[in-house]
Amino acid sequence: MAVPGGDLLSEKASAMRASLERSQTITDDVVSILGSFDHRLSALETAMRPTQIRTHSIRKAHENIDRTLKTAEAILAHFDQYYQAEAKIIKGPHEDVKSYLEAIDQLRRNIRFFGNKKGFKNDDGIAIRANNLIGEAISKLEEEFKRLLSSYSKPVEPERLFGSLPNTMRPSSASPGHDDDSSSKNNSHIHSEPHKSNADTVVYTPPVLIPPRILPLLNNLTEQMVQAGHQQQLLKIYRDTRSKVLEESLQKLGVEKLNKDDVQKLQWEVLEAKIGNWIHFMRIAVKLLFSAERKVCDQIFEGFDSLSDQCFAEVTTNSISMLLSFGEAIAKSKRSPEKLFVLLDMYEILQEIHSEIEILFKGRACTKIREAVMGLTKQLAQTAEETFGDFEEAVEKDATKTAVTDGTVHPLTSYVINYVKFLFDYRSTLNQLFQGVEGESDSSQLASVTMRILQALQTNLDGKSKQYRDPALTHLFLMNNIHYIVRSVRRSEAKDLMGDDWIQRHRKIVQQHANQYKRNAWAKILQALSIQGLISSSGGGSTAGGDGGSSGASRAVVKDRFKTFNTMFEELHQKQSQWTVPDSELRESLILAVAEVLLPAYRSFVKRFGPLVENVKSSQRYIKYTVEDLERILGEFFEGKNMNDSKR
Repeated sequence: MAVPGGDLLSEKASAMRASLERSQTITDDVVSILGSFDHRLSALETAMRPTQIRTHSIRKAHENIDRTLKTAEAILAHFDQYYQAEAKIIKGPHEDVKSYLEAIDQLRRNIRFFGNKKGFKNDDGIAIRANNLIGEAISKLEEEFKRLLSSYSKPVEPERLFGSLPNTMRPSSASPGHDDDSSSKNNSHIHSEPHKSNADTVVYTPPVLIPPRILPLLNNLTEQMVQAGHQQQLLKIYRDTRSKVLEESLQKLGVEKLNKDDVQKLQWEVLEAKIGNWIHFMRIAVKLLFSAERKVCDQIFEGFDSLSDQCFAEVTTNSISMLLSFGEAIAKSKRSPEKLFVLLDMYEILQEIHSEIEILFKGRACTKIREAVMGLTKQLAQTAEETFGDFEEAVEKDATKTAVTDGTVHPLTSYVINYVKFLFDYRSTLNQLFQGVEGESDSSQLASVTMRILQALQTNLDGKSKQYRDPALTHLFLMNNIHYIVRSVRRSEAKDLMGDDWIQRHRKIVQQHANQYKRNAWAKILQALSIQGLISSSGGGSTAGGDGGSSGASRAVVKDRFKTFNTMFEELHQKQSQWTVPDSELRESLILAVAEVLLPAYRSFVKRFGPLVENVKSSQRYIKYTVEDLERILGEFFEGKNMNDSKR
């Protein structure tokens, strides 16, 4: 059984061997066939290569033609645009400025386009012609800019400016610049207005100098001219046009350029009115005119800040100079006490507009203007301080011979007190001037200065009081004047600053002079009513009102005493009825103080010694007055009357 199985396997192996041999033969045949295909494909590729090269060249040629056609179309389009722009520029900007500006922009695009093309050079005819055309266009733009700016640049009438002011600051009549006779009216508001401004919401409405619809157009023209490098031409046109208009606006308002010599020739009333007007002019110029001009300048030169600053500086330089020249002339003119308050007014307005000056005149181009305004502010402050010092010295050394025969308040006293009252209206301003004094607050410095002035006044009054021959009138004069000082301080803002101690100390001085007046004026007449020399040592009683009666008194001596009293009283009445105590309360208190001494003494004297002369012939020669008569006549004292005016 084993043999047949082996034969079967042998047969299968032989069959497989034969099959593999046939597969190898087929594989060799296929490889041979494929090798033949590769040879044929290589031959085919070799045969096709010239055709492929020709096809690629044709495709490239078509692409180049397309690109060339597109470039040609673009060039032709730019040529077409160039000729269209040329036509518009030749026509000029007058009819359609916007289209004219678009034409210039188109020319610039054309120049850039041709400049980037290799076939065109900057010296080619088209580029040269375009550049020349742009130069011509910019020249016409300059003319158009000047024409537009000039057409809409007109001086601002004063009425328009007044209408732009807050209601509280609008003049009720003509322009202050043309109303020199109304100095008192103008100046009564000079100092109060800035303080009203701080208290209330004040709105300034700058006038429209150029119509808003024109400003964007002028800005477009500016952009083109700056792009063309014509900044200087632009600056000159703007400066020459706008500066003249701005100066004319101020001149119409009433501004005039005065120097130191001009100021010195003016009478004080006229000068005071001009200073009041100048304060109004500064406020109007800065808050209205310059503010409006800055707005116009910024809109026209939008995008060119440095050019805007430079134009604004050059436009306003002459106007600022015109305004500041007057202030400088005042600051440099001869100092006098009455100028202190106008100097403070001028200082205040410069302080008020300081923030506006810093905002409007910003940038390096406006530096000189800012410095000029600040310089004037400092100069006014210095002159005010020096004038203040001059006033203190002038008060102490005042040598006026003004006669005050009735002992009333001296003109110097009322002048100085009014001066001090006005000073306290400028309290905050003076505190600014006193800043920097070491060791003292602003208020204490002002109090110290005020005390020095009042002390200088008292020193001067002491000297003036020595002109009186009558000591009683000397003390009445000092009493009146120092009382006037104390009363004025108590009724003013100076009260809190000077303090109660100062007031009480000077009230005592007033009382001391009142007592000295009584002693000097009435001591002798009271001596006539004393019993000394009338009563013998045995008469008993040492006073006129004693219980001893008139025993021991000589009738002749009593008569003489009554006659002496009558004569002295009439002399006092005649003299002191011409004297004056202007304060009614002080006058009444002084008369009462005299009556409290005189009337009891007279009553007692008449009661004790009157019987000795009552039965004598012509007794009325001796007892001429009743107590009531004396009281009534005393009421006529210190009224500035003459003896002939008194009717008894």
